[in-house]
Amino acid sequence: MNIAVCVCQVPDTASVTGVVDGEGDFSRVHEVMNPYDEYALEEAVRLREHYPPGEVTVFSVAPDSAKEMVRKALAMGADRAILVDHTVVSDPYQTAIALSRAISFFYGGVLPDIVFCGKQSTDFQSAQVPPMLAELLGMGAVTGICSLRLSSDALQVEREIEGGIEFFDLHYPALLSAEKGLNIPRKTSIKSVMEARKKKIGSCSLSLDVDPYVVMTGLKSLDRKKRCQFLSDGKELITLLREKHKLF
Repeated sequence: MNIAVCVCQVPDTASVTGVVDGEGDFSRVHEVMNPYDEYALEEAVRLREHYPPGEVTVFSVAPDSAKEMVRKALAMGADRAILVDHTVVSDPYQTAIALSRAISFFYGGVLPDIVFCGKQSTDFQSAQVPPMLAELLGMGAVTGICSLRLSSDALQVEREIEGGIEFFDLHYPALLSAEKGLNIPRKTSIKSVMEARKKKIGSCSLSLDVDPYVVMTGLKSLDRKKRCQFLSDGKELITLLREKHKLF
């Protein structure tokens, strides 16, 4: 069973960020593997262990500085890792395009049996890449799964929704995005870390011919100051809303 896992690098939630002149100040940010991607990777490694033979390959649209994050994926049990050139990627659609082309190129046009992604990244939390990637690869997909069972020709997955649980049956190949609670990601041992450092990280440089649909033009810090004004009666409130705030 060939399994592809898409991972990304995000700021550690414990890091300190700021905004300077409309641009993000990330000088004190420590970047880590997206937590939702850890659930996806853990599930992929478990499947390879339970249903041998198989291979887990990690793909990440990230700069060279993300190699340590990718090595963590190798230490968690991935067999191979591919860094995809990110120089022109700026929105979820371009990310999905880059991942789809890298996966298609790596597998020689034969799709992997399963593609795993995290449900969303913890920075922008758009949750757009997994469904876009599934469409580009021509795969069936279920996002935010909390349970997975396999048979020889199908997958049975569950997804929590408001007030209940949805059940899906899919045929291979399929794309699944992982929700928190799907499993408990394993801790890396010193031995696995040392073995991961011996593995070569592959690279894939792509020329994207698509324009981004979403472009970030700036950042603005959130004003958390609470403003409170005491009014004498309802008439004064109506006057304030009409004249100052132009609400009616």
